Amino acid sequence: MSFIKSFFISFYIINSHFLNQANAIIDIQNNCLFTIWAAAVPGGGRRLKYGDTWKIEPDMTTSSTKKGRIWGRTNCNFDSLGKGQCQTGDCNGLLECQAFSSTPPNTLVEYTLNQFNDADFIGISLVNGFNVPMEFSPVFADECSTRIRCTADLIGQCPNELRTPGGCNNPCTIFKTDQYCCTSGNCGPTNYSRFFKDRCSTSFSYPSDDLSSLFTCPSGTIYRVVFCP
Repeated sequence: MSFIKSFFISFYIINSHFLNQANAIIDIQNNCLFTIWAAAVPGGGRRLKYGDTWKIEPDMTTSSTKKGRIWGRTNCNFDSLGKGQCQTGDCNGLLECQAFSSTPPNTLVEYTLNQFNDADFIGISLVNGFNVPMEFSPVFADECSTRIRCTADLIGQCPNELRTPGGCNNPCTIFKTDQYCCTSGNCGPTNYSRFFKDRCSTSFSYPSDDLSSLFTCPSGTIYRVVFCP
């Protein structure tokens, strides 16, 4: 093989690898008539009034930063140092969220980018309960036709035992049993998970609810997350 041919093959491989590692883009928008304190890990946090937007670009260089969550927090108060508390979705009292953990109930967007066969895996989860209607979809329909929404009145219809100020709680938080928390890793649907599933059929309703709730799009897709779509 000639040096020139070898050079161009090497250049193509390196350049293709670089393109595959390019940062993803997720546009976040608040269409709720009230303020949302958006949370993103990785990404931090941002106060969004009605109509405000926030763009995050997950780092694609390591496996840990290709996985993320986005959720909305409600009725928050933070001081000038970014410390405070939220009624729903609180993340250790910080405006700038640093860990995946959050205080239920909160509707969750979850994603893992640039995986097998250059695919992104995306979904909306109600495993932590529900606090804000959400949509997770591609910005451009020709990139991917997947459109995931959960807009049902889950707070208004919430079973009495799951009701909590600002949201509809997950049964694990209330009952703390393996049946609802799936701590053994071997669990199935329950009456409470079916309540969420019947109203938001494309969302995760319990920890093992994968088959109808996990979607794929090609890597490099630009996404939009909307509160109150």
